[in-house]
Amino acid sequence: MAKSNYITRQGWNTLDQELKFLWKEERPKVTQAVSDAVALGDRSENAEYIYGKRRLREIDRRVRFLMKRLEVLQIVDYHPQQEGKVFFGAWVELETESGELKQYRIVGCDEFEPAKNWISIDSPVARALIGKQLDDEVRVNTPSGKMLFFVNRIWYEHGS
Repeated sequence: MAKSNYITRQGWNTLDQELKFLWKEERPKVTQAVSDAVALGDRSENAEYIYGKRRLREIDRRVRFLMKRLEVLQIVDYHPQQEGKVFFGAWVELETESGELKQYRIVGCDEFEPAKNWISIDSPVARALIGKQLDDEVRVNTPSGKMLFFVNRIWYEHGS
């Protein structure tokens, strides 16, 4: 399945800041370190030189990825019409059949973070939630089997 190109403004800003940091701060430092290592002479056994060149390749690869990705990403801002329904960017509190409460935020695939309970719009749970309202039942086919949730609460972070 292809990745969606949606991202929150907060997520886009984070990726843009990473790109600027890598290009304007990290890359110049590493380039200088490689130049300093070259000045020491023999490159074949020069760990600073070898590490620096490897790090430059990593930085350049990430910079190319971020530049291409930021061009195609579509920022989805909050709109008041979303209130009361689950759409991109929403926080949702779900209740399982056993009464366990779970909270998730639906974000783009470039910004999902399980530790923060941010799930990708491309995930089965997020796909099942889109368009749902309070007290709706949501059936989801997950890797661990079919699950039933009830939508307890929906909210949005305005201006994020």
